[in-house]
Amino acid sequence: MKLRLTELKKDWGDIALPRFNIGAARENTRVNPTWLHLGAGNIFRGFICSLSQRLLDSGECSTGIIAADTFDYEIIDRIFIANDNLTLNVSLLADGSVKSELLASVCEALKADCQDSVSMERFYQIASSDSLQMISFTITEKGYAVAGSDGGLLPVVKEDIENGPFKTKHAMSFAAGLLLKRYLAGSQPVALCSMDNCSKNGEKLKAAVMTIASGWLEKGYVDSGFIEYISDESRVSFPWSMIDKITPRPSEKVERLLLDMGLEDISPIVTSKNTYIAPFVNAEEPQYLVIEDSFPNGRPPLELAGVYMTDRETVNKTERMKVTTCLNPLHTALAVYGCMLGYTLICEEMKDSELRLLVERLGYKEGLLVVTDPGILSPKEFIDEVVTKRLPNPFMPDAPQRIATDTSQKVGIRFGETIKSYAAMGRADSLTAIPLAIAGWLRYLLGVDDSGKPMEISPDPLKDELTSQLSGIELGSPESYKGQLLPILKNASIFGSDLVEIGMSSLIERMFVGMLSGAGAVRATLRKYLNG
Repeated sequence: MKLRLTELKKDWGDIALPRFNIGAARENTRVNPTWLHLGAGNIFRGFICSLSQRLLDSGECSTGIIAADTFDYEIIDRIFIANDNLTLNVSLLADGSVKSELLASVCEALKADCQDSVSMERFYQIASSDSLQMISFTITEKGYAVAGSDGGLLPVVKEDIENGPFKTKHAMSFAAGLLLKRYLAGSQPVALCSMDNCSKNGEKLKAAVMTIASGWLEKGYVDSGFIEYISDESRVSFPWSMIDKITPRPSEKVERLLLDMGLEDISPIVTSKNTYIAPFVNAEEPQYLVIEDSFPNGRPPLELAGVYMTDRETVNKTERMKVTTCLNPLHTALAVYGCMLGYTLICEEMKDSELRLLVERLGYKEGLLVVTDPGILSPKEFIDEVVTKRLPNPFMPDAPQRIATDTSQKVGIRFGETIKSYAAMGRADSLTAIPLAIAGWLRYLLGVDDSGKPMEISPDPLKDELTSQLSGIELGSPESYKGQLLPILKNASIFGSDLVEIGMSSLIERMFVGMLSGAGAVRATLRKYLNG
């Protein structure tokens, strides 16, 4: 069996097939496009496309999604067009079994390449269509960045502003160009909806588009009416969202399973831009998408596919619940300790009694006391699922080394918000798991594992600065610690608070020094503070 429309009459066994009329949906989408999506990677194919398919299968929608990629055009040619825009979606269940479905909700696939005149003509038709309701995005957080760390515009953005709206290269410039076409065609309303995993994503998207549009205004490419159009949320909205689903790179186990089932031509490819992708997607089964219900030209009935449609405040609360309490802090704690204890898979860490105690205390005992409850999801049930199903899932090949990347940029949100809540109650000294996680991260930065062997530190923008501040500290010599942590712990730009000022530094220092006594000291410190 191959991912081809002509193959769908065959017996696909346990793989669920589309129940809607694919030909009719594709024609309806061509004539009356409603949903354009930029960013055609795994989270889109394994989550967003499945939502659309549910609506098509149930008859709630008669049009599907037009997929486009702004970064890696090979994905369109080699993954979508080569497979008749079909995707095999494989859910990896916590018991080690799988559930598969063939997705056909992508009705058209395009390259967002301004040098491709045929594609651009179609994009402009879509952008000008009265029927268009939504342009959505999964382009990763860095896709919204239009400025560098110095605050100046990125060179590619400067170039896009100089060259004008129809010769763009950056994803945000491309989106702004589509809005300009819509404005020139009659200023019909539309929603631009980021579905990327970053806080206040709608705000980031709007700010980026406005920056580019304002640059074009200064250059005389657009008039002030265009700025007014995209500034008016009754005509152009930028709803916020919270998305949560782990979609790792294609698994060799899943590939072998599919080959054994009779699938052909499904092996992963590596594009010239180093995208590792396959005709199939493997992902965990749990998934959450919460979207601010602000769609001035209407929208698909996403709530019927399991999406939480709500207000902006609830979206923000849900994001805060996940990132500061119920998932991300647990991930970060597992990452740094997993690296030091020699683990290469998060699921294996969850079999470790001390590490499991660490995340349970971090989530249930310390986090739930101050959690932001969004009302639409139960924080307790969310953590239950994380601890009992998601993190232990043997099919999820997620590595602590990957999650440990950029930890200095994460601790202020993942731990800092809970620390602030405890400090406001005058109870910062009652925390144990969070100080243990912070002490573990600082011990990790020494680049030596718990057996005393050199260990690679994952990339981090503050790596050199932090490791230099820890200079002189040696494993096996607790006396080599002479207060080197204090400047780091006082740095509120890292932790969100001055940990010395609020009285947490002494405990973190004791934990850190305890991990210096020699091989096995990290494990011994975990036992001391979690079992004591």
